[in-house]
Amino acid sequence: MHLDEFDRKLLRLLQQDGRLTNNELSQKINLSASQCSRRRTRLEQEGYIKGYRADLDREKLGVGIVNLITVTLATHNRDNAQRFARLISGLPEVLEAYSLTGEMDYIIKVVTPDLRSLSAFVSDVLLPHESVQHVKTAIVLDTLKEGGGLPV
Repeated sequence: MHLDEFDRKLLRLLQQDGRLTNNELSQKINLSASQCSRRRTRLEQEGYIKGYRADLDREKLGVGIVNLITVTLATHNRDNAQRFARLISGLPEVLEAYSLTGEMDYIIKVVTPDLRSLSAFVSDVLLPHESVQHVKTAIVLDTLKEGGGLPV
């Protein structure tokens, strides 16, 4: 599907605020509310819009410490990678996880309430897991940019 400029404007606006109504969108992109509704529905059905969610405050929820953890697997084969993926997918404190090229196999973004919780996560969850060989942790001191939208 080819995106026209109205589709791109709609996507940019919804990425900034997914709660915009079709009436609000129509005023911002100069299309009727019904046209905005049809376009939004089509973009959802075609998978350009994967979903909507609220942006929650980590500090208020008590998980204000952000940690970036690199992981090297014990062995490099499909079964071990799948074991690690299953482990990570079941951990609510893991916000993001990426498979990498280079020295480390994975990098994961983890939130914890405090350093003791981070230590327990690394020592009691990651290191004892059969798939993991090495873990290196970095505590985020300051966030310069987060949750930026995709360039549309």
